Amino acid sequence: MTTTMFSPPSLARLAPLAAALVLAGCMGTPLAPPPEHAGVAVPAAFSAVDGAAAWTTAPPAEAQPRGAWWLGFQDPVLSGLVERAGSGNTTVQEAAARLAEARALLRSADANRAPQVGASAGVSRQAGASTTGSAEPATLATAGLNVSYELDLFGRLSQASDAARLDAQARDALLQSTLLMVQADVAQTYLQLRAVQAERALVDESLAAYQGTLRLTQRRYQAGDVAELDLARVQTEVAATESEALALERQQALLNHALAVLVGEVASGFAVPPAAGDAALPVIPPGVPGTVLARRPDVSAAQASVLAAQARVGVAQAAWFPAITLTGNGGYASPELGDLFKWSARSWGIGALLSLPIFDGGQRAAQEEGARARFEGALAAHRGQVLTAFREVEDQLSALRLLAGQAEAQGRAVQSAARATQLSDSRYRNGLVSQLELLDARRSELRNRRQALQVRTAQYTATVGLIRALGGGWDSAG
Repeated sequence: MTTTMFSPPSLARLAPLAAALVLAGCMGTPLAPPPEHAGVAVPAAFSAVDGAAAWTTAPPAEAQPRGAWWLGFQDPVLSGLVERAGSGNTTVQEAAARLAEARALLRSADANRAPQVGASAGVSRQAGASTTGSAEPATLATAGLNVSYELDLFGRLSQASDAARLDAQARDALLQSTLLMVQADVAQTYLQLRAVQAERALVDESLAAYQGTLRLTQRRYQAGDVAELDLARVQTEVAATESEALALERQQALLNHALAVLVGEVASGFAVPPAAGDAALPVIPPGVPGTVLARRPDVSAAQASVLAAQARVGVAQAAWFPAITLTGNGGYASPELGDLFKWSARSWGIGALLSLPIFDGGQRAAQEEGARARFEGALAAHRGQVLTAFREVEDQLSALRLLAGQAEAQGRAVQSAARATQLSDSRYRNGLVSQLELLDARRSELRNRRQALQVRTAQYTATVGLIRALGGGWDSAG
């Protein structure tokens, strides 16, 4: 519209500038990555889920607010630890501080788009007829206000503000990702601790049984009914089981200390309250839509980083265009300090400053090239984040599906091993079988019971891992 004001020769000379304005307008608005997550096609269903054609959505527990996925385990102790970690974990606090820094940088970028007002005062000694009216040196005192405002004709300031805003959004998403990671670590560590405690109780129960057998064997050895070899075998089993109990106690202490660090407390003196019962295992719905990964905080952060890098490409391109700054000042100037604030000493001025680098040794070209390279890197990182998200969900879904079958098979193994121990003990007391057969039966039962506990723990761990992979539960709403 403004080109009608110029004569044809002036229009011809300004044609490159007009084209630059058009390009600047085109690059002013960052474009989001495509809905297919930066070139990653969203699958219709996860391959590890059977019957996933009929999508369903389910929260981790009925009537629980979205986001508090740990309530699905129905363990008050776990819920308390997760809440304590949300406020006390140092990693979360660091992420919150980085978010506060990003928001401060956003305010700084927005401030550059507003008029800049400052006050100034000074006293100078000057000489020259053009400034003081005399060739003799004179003192000049000044005081006033200065105003400057840069016209953002080419979008440099607005795109810098957009980039800072997107950086803040990315930091916000990373804070949520860090919080989710810490919550998942707390849940997995706590559930592993409960599993070790249950395993320790099982080993203690086996140890008590071995000690009872040892007392019986010692009496029979003293009576001459069994050989010393039988006594040595039972003593070996007792010592080995005591060693396993101590190893589990050490593992329990390490997990307890890890929980202390996760909730932001000192490991010394930290103790987890006893559980009222076994934690529930949340039920996974039949299918999980691939689009649920769009709300993962780390994926959102990667997308915001792409947009911020794209905006900074525009900032680098805008550096090729002139910068126009409007200035104004008003105040007082007087050669006598006592007359400084008299009405006759008032002064003012307005101006416009246009600056355009002519030769910079390739600095602007290098900055634009670097911005484009960072943009390409952000795109690659976003794509990698999405691929990782799909892999993590597939891993946990596969694990849960296979662990369900393993738990069922292991349950049958425990039942048969317990029955074998019961029969062997009865036959041994009646002198029908050797002590070696009884010890083998007990070892088999203990091994199978511990494996059942470990499978159950793996189910807990995979469930928490799936919740973390989905960005906090499997409800696709919101």
